[in-house]
Amino acid sequence: MKLRTTALCALAALAAGFAVALTGAANAADPLLSQGKPVTASSAENAGTPASAAVDGDLGTRWSSAFSDPQWLRVDLGSTAAVSQVVLRWEAAYATAYQIQVSADGNTWTTVYSTSTSTGGTQTLAVTGSGRYVRVYATARATAYGYSLWEFQVYGTTGSTGCDTATNAALNKPATASSTENAGTPASAAVDGNSGTRWSSAAADPQWIQIDLGSTVSVCQVTLTWETAYATAYQVQVSADAATWTSIYSTTTSTGGTQPLTVAGSGRYLRVYGTARATQWGYSLWEIAVRTGGGTPPTSSPPPTGGDVLLSYNKPAVASTSQSDANCYECTPARAFDLDPASRWATSSTTGWVDPGWIYVDLGATATIHQVILQWDPAYATAYQIQVSPDAATWSTIYSTTTGHGFKETLTVNGTGRYVRMYGTARVGAYGYSIWEFQVYGTGGNPTTPPARPADPSFPATRLVFSDEFNGAAGTKPDTAKWTIDTGTGQNNELQYYTNNANASMNGAGSLVMEARRETVGGRDYTSHRMNTGGKFTFQYGRVEARVKVPKGNGFWPAFWMMGADFLTGRPWPYNGEIDIMEILGKDTTRSYTTLHAPAYNGGGGYGFEKIWTTDLSADYHVYAAEWDSKGIRFFVDSTEVFYASKATVESTRGPWVYDHPFYVILNLAVGGDWPGSPDATTPFPAQMLVDYVRVYQ
Repeated sequence: MKLRTTALCALAALAAGFAVALTGAANAADPLLSQGKPVTASSAENAGTPASAAVDGDLGTRWSSAFSDPQWLRVDLGSTAAVSQVVLRWEAAYATAYQIQVSADGNTWTTVYSTSTSTGGTQTLAVTGSGRYVRVYATARATAYGYSLWEFQVYGTTGSTGCDTATNAALNKPATASSTENAGTPASAAVDGNSGTRWSSAAADPQWIQIDLGSTVSVCQVTLTWETAYATAYQVQVSADAATWTSIYSTTTSTGGTQPLTVAGSGRYLRVYGTARATQWGYSLWEIAVRTGGGTPPTSSPPPTGGDVLLSYNKPAVASTSQSDANCYECTPARAFDLDPASRWATSSTTGWVDPGWIYVDLGATATIHQVILQWDPAYATAYQIQVSPDAATWSTIYSTTTGHGFKETLTVNGTGRYVRMYGTARVGAYGYSIWEFQVYGTGGNPTTPPARPADPSFPATRLVFSDEFNGAAGTKPDTAKWTIDTGTGQNNELQYYTNNANASMNGAGSLVMEARRETVGGRDYTSHRMNTGGKFTFQYGRVEARVKVPKGNGFWPAFWMMGADFLTGRPWPYNGEIDIMEILGKDTTRSYTTLHAPAYNGGGGYGFEKIWTTDLSADYHVYAAEWDSKGIRFFVDSTEVFYASKATVESTRGPWVYDHPFYVILNLAVGGDWPGSPDATTPFPAQMLVDYVRVYQ
């Protein structure tokens, strides 16, 4: 029997009502700088309200402080920025008096805004100042509790040096598009420098226009001049090969017109990728202008280039102490060097929650070290050193900090030695030190080559690797060559008993019928169906989709989701990883949910998005899909992208990304449980979840 989890991003949004992924900028010229950036605070009320929750773009998570004055929350923007606006989204426990401050070094602060009469709520503050660090410094509370912020958003500009705003790098460059409305509105018309010609697309979502800039360039500004048919939601993306794309700007609240966007990214190709239209027509752009210069920003912790390789994989490791018990099974030193993001090293709970605490790796031979990557557990070091040694006895420091921020830290270093050590001297809390991954890059050593991963697919993916069209005759059961049928009770206090195929069959019209009934079987008052491809089909990366019609009624909980295949060989949830592509509650079928679950974020703290629709999803079939590669997962309903889970964002704000391995597919219709609640007198039985097809492309 397979584990079923709740995937309840909505439960974390008790006061906000629902979780919303926040993208976009305060105005067209000044982008949001703070989302997903490293953040620290004077205190946290508990583990469920960390500082990172205030910059994660999720209105259902929050930071809250201890119940005393003063308290502060600080975000590291990564480089000096000209700050123009700060948005504070207070929970009920707000500050009546606070300051907004900026700093170049995180030590000396300049106040750019001050109030002693705040009334809480959402406060949009126009400010003028520059610095790498921005802080809200609160001195008086409105309640007896601490300070609590749903979101702390900083807007402004970075990379102001060297941006050539006089030259349009896109002018008359080759341009292609997903579609054109007609022969008079080609893609080339958006880069011809003529404000009287335009590109326009077909009237469907998504659509894109792509420009070949001729060579790799650093992009610092993109100006979009929209016709009346503009995008309300779109991304600006760059690529080295026109196959794998990185978003450098994203919004769901565009208002059209002329939009000069300050961005930072590099690539040969630039694309505007529209996912929601403001009108019934397609997308239409008079002009796209691309400005270059200003250098290339760091991306999501890439391995260094120039001959550097991963030196630390599966090398012997030693630590000051380690833990292996029911609370942290096999949290031994070797786990930090196994390239398994769901295993970790932790200092001992009985003898190791002290300072200093350390862990080192033996690279097998002398090496030149250029980069160290630490993926911290919440028990991280605020002060630590990276040290090298020829003999594990005499150590030289090549990096030192007293402002460690946890999550993922990518450190540029320069040192020589056979041994590399993290030497922690101050901890963030009462616990010890704990690291999911400790990676060392450089030259020399005696490296072990890690297993190769599959190449990223190009989207749209077209090679069909698995499908079930459910075209059998009426009464035909699911194909057991493709599906394993689950039986027994569910989890999460669900009320149904899953039968061995008694509740599933083809309808003869091209769909599988999964039926929930009010009947007593196995000690439960309801029966239903769940099936999965475990042991039959697993895959890593690609597009997975199902066309489904969900039932309506209190207590129903249909789902289309995936589990890490190592669950089948004994790895417990959530260490195997879970990807919920679609969950809908029968009590409100105008809302759909997509959520990720991992050791550091799961259950009610899962990372995901609730989409509120203007239509009833139970009224018809809809295609629920995920496009998954090594950089992240995009979730779609029909042609609308509803959420992008970026690996870089997750690692820098939530914890390890545990989705770079094979997964299998699951379909089920649950009844009752902690999240949907129980059926009542209005709930219609029998109820059907109809599945037209399931397909996987690579």
